[in-house]
Amino acid sequence: MIINVKVVPRASRNLVKEEGSGFKVYLTKPAQDGLANEQLIGLLSSHLNIKKYKINIIKGGKSRNKLVEISP
Repeated sequence: MIINVKVVPRASRNLVKEEGSGFKVYLTKPAQDGLANEQLIGLLSSHLNIKKYKINIIKGGKSRNKLVEISP
């Protein structure tokens, strides 16, 4: 399954919102050195109740708009 994710780094709190066909994720970590991407994977795994290794960012590693693949 592939989902669209819009990321908002340096937010005041961590939050995952479902919007249309994807998610909007607010992260407290800054978008540097991959910190925000690590936090994104952690938040999505807890929100969707799946293991972290099943989540992979396939497009947009350095962008706010990402395509995330979730393995079965």
